[in-house]
This record gives sequence, structure tokens and C-alpha cells, in this order.
Amino acid sequence: MRRDVWHGRPSVAWGGYVLEDADEQIVLYMPEGAPLAFTEDFFGAPHPWSGRDRWFGHGVVQLHRPSSMNSVWVFWAGPGRELAAWYVNLEEPWRRSPLGFDTQDLELDLVIEPDGAWSFKDDEQLEPWIARGRWTPAEVAAIRAEGARLGAELDAGRRWWSEEWATWEPDPAWAPPVLPEGWDAI
Repeated sequence: MRRDVWHGRPSVAWGGYVLEDADEQIVLYMPEGAPLAFTEDFFGAPHPWSGRDRWFGHGVVQLHRPSSMNSVWVFWAGPGRELAAWYVNLEEPWRRSPLGFDTQDLELDLVIEPDGAWSFKDDEQLEPWIARGRWTPAEVAAIRAEGARLGAELDAGRRWWSEEWATWEPDPAWAPPVLPEGWDAI
């Protein structure tokens, strides 16, 4: 399970599988139908995805280097399961918990098209979070600085992940994952 935990308070949980757990990389897979759960209060409002209880689509692989402030998500589309995009999700470094891995999404993302062109996603969401108490102006500045650093890495042609993940296929015999009871407790 992967959870978003803000200052000790779980707010989102995803069920899935650990594909790799090594010193240099952790890889999670959230298949189609993987359970999602949300707390009722997400900084004074429901979580933007709170109407969903399952992951839809081809599933998503999340590649994370321990201690880094991002993970790279692999998205597929269409009946042929073609690479739709690489998605660099800015987040706190993952922390192990008895239930899986905890992090906190930092809202800002970089979307990388199959041709290598990239753009920021959700930058306009950062300022409103200050007013709702999720982050301070200094934290938003740090998030944007990390995004700029990652963008410069992409502009320089540097990717730390293996592009072989674009063609990875899950085992169709895997049973759907479940979320454990107490996912929202620390």
C-alpha cells in the first residue's frame, strides 16, 4: 500500500504490488481496479479524487529512488497499451510503514510525452494550497525549485529510470489488491 501522509495524518491510500524493493529503486504497481481510499477532510474539502474507489485504466507503475523527492509514473493508453506518458510526481521521499510506503504528494508534476517533450502540471494549484494551510509560501517556493531542477535534468537529456518500463506487462493471474483495515491510522 502507498499512502499520502501529511504531518502524521493519512489522507489517501492506494492498494497495489511491490515489483522491486532494492537500495537503488522501489517499484510499485497499482493495477486497474486497485482500491483507493480517502479521508473525508482534505484541507477543508474532499480530496479531488474522493468520488473514486478504484483505479481505472491500464494501471500505473511508480518508480522511486529512495530519498528522492519524486517518483516516475508510467501511464499507458488505448487497446494496445501504448506508452501515454512518463509522469514525474513531486512528493516527499517515501518512508516505510508497517502497511507499505508513506509519502506526501507535492502537487506539482512534470508530464513527459513519448517524444520527450515535457510540461509542468498543476503549478496553478500551489498558491491556493497556501490559503488552505497545506503549505507555506517557503514550501511552495521549494516545490517549484525542485520542479525546475528536474526540468533542467530533462532538458539536459538525463533520465534516471529505465525506459524498459514502458513495455512492462503485469501478470494477468494476479489477484486484485486490497487495502488493509486501519489504513487511515498511524
